[in-house]
Amino acid sequence: MNPDFANAENARSKMIEQQIRPWNVLDPNVLNLLAELPRERFVPRSHRHLAFVDMELPLPHGQVMLAPKVEARLLQELSLLPGDRVLEIGAGSGYMAALMARQAAEVLTVEKYEGLAAMARDSLTSAGISNAEVLQANGLAEDSRWSRSMFDAIALSGAVEKIPEHLLRQLNPGGRMVAIVGTAPVMQAVLVERIKSAGSSTTDSLRQSVLFETVTKPLEDAPKISHFKF
Repeated sequence: MNPDFANAENARSKMIEQQIRPWNVLDPNVLNLLAELPRERFVPRSHRHLAFVDMELPLPHGQVMLAPKVEARLLQELSLLPGDRVLEIGAGSGYMAALMARQAAEVLTVEKYEGLAAMARDSLTSAGISNAEVLQANGLAEDSRWSRSMFDAIALSGAVEKIPEHLLRQLNPGGRMVAIVGTAPVMQAVLVERIKSAGSSTTDSLRQSVLFETVTKPLEDAPKISHFKF
């Protein structure tokens, strides 16, 4: 056996058992996917030796790759189904898109920086994933390439002070969104679900629940909460 492969598999197993499971990620489908999908392929070569460490990893353009346990927990909370259509804001290295694409029908991931978008495309191709499309654009803008579409799941792979209203409107009934909301040092990962109102076929509501506390880099161009008072 190739010693590098053996070392990677040992590190991946430790990541799952020592980081992922203790964070209440117990869905066997998610755990199996984390074991199968080579996370190291989505990490810049200069930091590949840290691919399984419990930390965020730097990406080009000052961006970061979320810590493994955060990625895993967000993926689990989305509860993706084989027929789901998914939107991700902030492709980064493409790893989160890869995880979601392995569980859903299709993923559209939007990345602001062309260099990162190209990196994500290359990594997804290398991993044999063909149902994830990477667009280079400001994912928080109301762009007709995605803002007129509806999705079963939406993931914001970065922090926002508040979730843009237009993204909430793009959730299908029964749809789920995960996002990290707030400003450092107080941020919370949340799950937003679009719930159809009982006894009605036309109205529904949004339910938000807090998943865990964390801190990560804000998405650029995210809307700000006005703190100005008259």
